[in-house]
Amino acid sequence: MCAAGFTPLLAQKKNEQYQLHISRATSPIVVDGTVDEPAWQAAEVASDFWMVLPMDTSRAKVRTDVRMAYDDHHIYLSAVCYHGNVEGPYIVESLRRDWSFTKNDNFIFFMDTFDDQTNGFTFGTNAAGAQWDGLLYEGGKANLSWDNKWTSSVKNYADRYVLELAIPFKTIRYKRGISRWGINFSRQDLKTTEKSSWTPIQRQFPTASLALTGVLVWDQPPPQPGPNISLIPYALSGMTRDYQNGVPTQNRFDAGLDAKVAITSSLNLDLTVNPDFSQVDVDQQVTNLDRYELFFPEKRQFFLENGDQFTNFGYATIRPFFSRRIGLGGVPIRFGARLSGKLNKDWRIGIMDMQTGGVDYSGSGVESLPAQNFAVVALQRRIFARSNIGLMFVNKESLGYTPTTDKPAYTRYNRNFGLEYNLASANNVWSGKALYVKSFSPDVSGTDQSGSDAVYAANLQYNTRQWLIGGQVESVGKNYTAEAGYVPRRAYERVMGTLGYTFLPTASGVLSHGPTVVSTYFFDPAGRQSDNETMLSYIVTFRSKSVFTGWVATDYVRLLQPFDPTNTGRQTLATGTQHNWTAWGTDFDSKPQSVFTYGFSTRYGGYYDNGTRLNLTADLGYRFQPYVSLAASASYNDIRLPQPWGQTTFWLVGPRFDVTLTNTLYLTTFVQYNEQQKNMNVNARIQWRYKPASDFFLVYTDNYLPNSAQIGQDVPGFFSVKNRALVLKWTYWWNL
Repeated sequence: MCAAGFTPLLAQKKNEQYQLHISRATSPIVVDGTVDEPAWQAAEVASDFWMVLPMDTSRAKVRTDVRMAYDDHHIYLSAVCYHGNVEGPYIVESLRRDWSFTKNDNFIFFMDTFDDQTNGFTFGTNAAGAQWDGLLYEGGKANLSWDNKWTSSVKNYADRYVLELAIPFKTIRYKRGISRWGINFSRQDLKTTEKSSWTPIQRQFPTASLALTGVLVWDQPPPQPGPNISLIPYALSGMTRDYQNGVPTQNRFDAGLDAKVAITSSLNLDLTVNPDFSQVDVDQQVTNLDRYELFFPEKRQFFLENGDQFTNFGYATIRPFFSRRIGLGGVPIRFGARLSGKLNKDWRIGIMDMQTGGVDYSGSGVESLPAQNFAVVALQRRIFARSNIGLMFVNKESLGYTPTTDKPAYTRYNRNFGLEYNLASANNVWSGKALYVKSFSPDVSGTDQSGSDAVYAANLQYNTRQWLIGGQVESVGKNYTAEAGYVPRRAYERVMGTLGYTFLPTASGVLSHGPTVVSTYFFDPAGRQSDNETMLSYIVTFRSKSVFTGWVATDYVRLLQPFDPTNTGRQTLATGTQHNWTAWGTDFDSKPQSVFTYGFSTRYGGYYDNGTRLNLTADLGYRFQPYVSLAASASYNDIRLPQPWGQTTFWLVGPRFDVTLTNTLYLTTFVQYNEQQKNMNVNARIQWRYKPASDFFLVYTDNYLPNSAQIGQDVPGFFSVKNRALVLKWTYWWNL
């Protein structure tokens, strides 16, 4: 580390004194994991890391040396990661991309290319060479679904592993002429249970915290990447058959194109024509006993870059825009465009327009879906050290659609306008948000609805090494609608409080332990309480990195609409009925250092209508490093209620099989049996990354109906085929 002096004007950055100087490479660099080029010998070294875990008050015991350099086209990084005093091979899950940070020996780093402590990029590898890349948003959260073009190599030696990587300037976004980037490096060594960071970071914060980065000082502003246009065509061939509806095998051929055009080095235009996302991982199924819609994250690549500005506007359950509303359920996306990025250090912009095609439901008794347009505009202005003000406008429009009934299936339009203030203190201790959103929709007569069509919400959180204190309020009007968003519940007011304390023992097998209490109250529009849950939990984290949690909770529910407590389409409890219960539970996750890992959770206690609910969940994993990773999860629910429900049981089972022959060739098989939904799903995917960001995919999907002989081509004794699909997809990333 070079701890140079710093200018008083920049003193607001906590770790300003941690500076690494990057210079143009003095010789060509070959990415092969050897770091023997003269350029590396001449580069400045970042070393002498700080320990984050198990303690955050001393230097790291495991040594890491990092160097950086650049040429006209790439940023280069090398990291020499020495082993600690614990013998044994490295610990990794597999060679699969975007692995879990907590389950792998790894080195990753974080770049704040605008030095705004809010957004950035993360890259790295595990000790076996599997890559990790993602977008950083909201000061240190990582979206690992982002995927782009870069190369890396890892070599293992008796006392260390060595990483080299090269990131094209065209892969990232940065401001022209800027010569200071935020930078930090993070190391996880599971054998010694040590997590370390180049800059000092308190244990309650992730090492990705951009407020706590050091400074990458360029000898001159980084070179401009020149014309930066990428074309990403795809071609697809496949077969599908719907046994359930008697539709014979249908052949499919399709093609489409994505394009990425760098308007500036920090502002990007994304275009797509006839996109297809058949290779995207299937959602993990869950047993759904909730009264409201569940949330599943976006995984489609087109929506991800700078996607936080669109999808993270609002709160987890108040999202004016949610991209998964576009083009799912068999609705085709015809084309789309998105302009996103930085205008300068203080301003971000995002503009997106997506056009879907209509769907003809003739003969099914359902009104046909018209073509629809989704337009979103988001603008963000940084204020103070790390806070910002954001504006958003969302417009969903049905094109050429005139309702023909008093109760039309679709609205002509739905619009949302929102304003939010995001608080993030310079020392990372205080965070919060204040939000206002209003919706506009026509009623049947064509005039705008008015009254109770807005959202007001705010929260504030204080998070130190030992204290966690937070509060949140929400008010969602009964007429508020976000058809292009995710707002599962309306017509309520909510108040939530959180209080937690962490004890930090020394010279103990326990790393930390402490209680947390969370209490949530819901009120209807008349101000009467409709829900309350208060949970007291106690978390114990061991130095081995295993974690045990015990909890007890009390619940009160006054139903505002009929509800089937088994969520299986059976008889419902009446509106207005009141239900109280107490439940307790445990959770445990074993230490990640073992090749065999396991976890379990339990829940037992009351349920609706004076019933009881037992839930037992287990997760098992075994790995043959680094090529094979086996995992299985099982969840059992036993619900006992008065008649007419009686006893209801659900199994949810999900084995997963990953084979990674190299870090560019993967086979993943995922089986999910969901007794509640009466479905078994098999999804097998082969991915070959034959060039950076260019792939072949072979995807096989089967859905079965358990314990039924009414659909053709049975699997003897157990299941009948509902539908089946086989898809071969090719993509190529072509830089012009």
